[in-house]
Amino acid sequence: MKRALLSVSDKSGIVAFAQKLEALGFEIVSTGGTYKMLREAQIAAIEIDEVTQFPEILDGRVKTLNPFVHGGILYRRDAQSHRETVAAHGIVGIDLVCVNLYPFKATIERTNDFEEIIENIDIGGPAMVRSAAKNFKDVLIVTDVHDYEELLHVIESGSDSFEYRRSLMIKAYEHTAAYDAMIANYMNRRFNGGFGSKQFIVGSKALDMRYGENPHQKGALYEFDDYFTCNFKTLKGEASFNNMGDINGAVKIASAFGDRGAVCIVKHGNPCGFALRENLLEAYTEALKCDSISAFGGVVAVNGVVDAALASKMNELFLEVVIAGGFSAEALALFESKKRLKLFTCNAARLVVPHDAMDFKHVEGGFVYQDADRVGDDEVKNAKLMSKRAASVAELLDAEIAWKVAALTKSNCVVYVKNAAMVAVGMGMTSRVDAAQCALKKAEAMGLDVRGAALASEAFFPFRDSIDAAAHAGVSTVIEPGGSVRDDEVISAADEYGMALYFSGVRHFLH
Repeated sequence: MKRALLSVSDKSGIVAFAQKLEALGFEIVSTGGTYKMLREAQIAAIEIDEVTQFPEILDGRVKTLNPFVHGGILYRRDAQSHRETVAAHGIVGIDLVCVNLYPFKATIERTNDFEEIIENIDIGGPAMVRSAAKNFKDVLIVTDVHDYEELLHVIESGSDSFEYRRSLMIKAYEHTAAYDAMIANYMNRRFNGGFGSKQFIVGSKALDMRYGENPHQKGALYEFDDYFTCNFKTLKGEASFNNMGDINGAVKIASAFGDRGAVCIVKHGNPCGFALRENLLEAYTEALKCDSISAFGGVVAVNGVVDAALASKMNELFLEVVIAGGFSAEALALFESKKRLKLFTCNAARLVVPHDAMDFKHVEGGFVYQDADRVGDDEVKNAKLMSKRAASVAELLDAEIAWKVAALTKSNCVVYVKNAAMVAVGMGMTSRVDAAQCALKKAEAMGLDVRGAALASEAFFPFRDSIDAAAHAGVSTVIEPGGSVRDDEVISAADEYGMALYFSGVRHFLH
């Protein structure tokens, strides 16, 4: 008779799993709460201390750390010396181990009590998982409740293979590695400000990409927690590596305005159109005016539900991706004829972002790691008026939009917004003056009038020349962080032209 050891914190499906194992001829050994649940379900489980010949001690800290457990898991069935050793000591083999670990994540989300947190660090569980995974050729190891059904089918059908066992082994080590990484990261956040001597970045595969940035590169999407599993649904097409970068940028901007109707158009990671309107068709139409040439083949994020009228308008231009809070049935029908268009939804009527606490970027040989930048909703509201003239309510709304878009656009950048729509943008330039000139040149080419617009820069203007250029273009309101040694010259220039000038006191470089 084969023997299975079941010891789980997540008890979902464990009774049905154990019943089927029992029917397949397995003897069940179990621990603590799992044992109690199985016995209540009339499963003839053996309690772990009958196997270990030693009682559970130290409030449960020690119960499976025992040669009768680990010897039964680790001995090699193909090694005569191992068989002789376990026989000499009366150790019974364990052929299947089903373990998932103490709920450390749930504990740290629920409480800040360090003593309780420490007690929810699993010791025996990871040890059993690692033992079974090491001896995977002889022992089946399952750590995921979603694998129960497949495992039962494999056992019942006799299709148990080396490759299948190896896949379970890999998954087991992923499970314990992620668990230990979570504990280490938590301890570093609590005691070392989040920047310990080691930093662990752990994600679960959510999607395979067709390829990476280029066809010769492999690619996949990994998620923290279950953000994409819960908030990213494919309706049409297949997301690519490059799509995901553009989607990220577009969604962050479009969702930065709460429940307000916003549309952002992104191309190659940078916004080329944005507008805020109650009517999403109007928002898209205004956003498109900023740079309809760059919008060709772009990614559109809609902070709301796409209806038939908006879908019909979008179909006038080749778009690669539309992501929205939702799509009406009529809109989906209209999009069906667009073979190359990809559609994704957040399943929440509005766009949803996870607001990750940390941010990192790969550099050759490693990565740089930092607190994530956040654009506060009150940064414009709390900005300090530096000029003699104050902005009107409408100008302040334009300044808020320009400021948030600038904060989420590659530096150096400037953003011009008029009547709640972006009318010009310059980004990713080595000179802020160049960014402003490029933005105005594009606006002129698109036939857009920037007179009366609000101008935002994500970093301070080092010289008054940017104010001079803005005044020449007809800008009425400027918002920037301030902090230049020549701030007085910038303020004087704004007063000279009758502009409203605000300093936010916050810089938002994005490199």
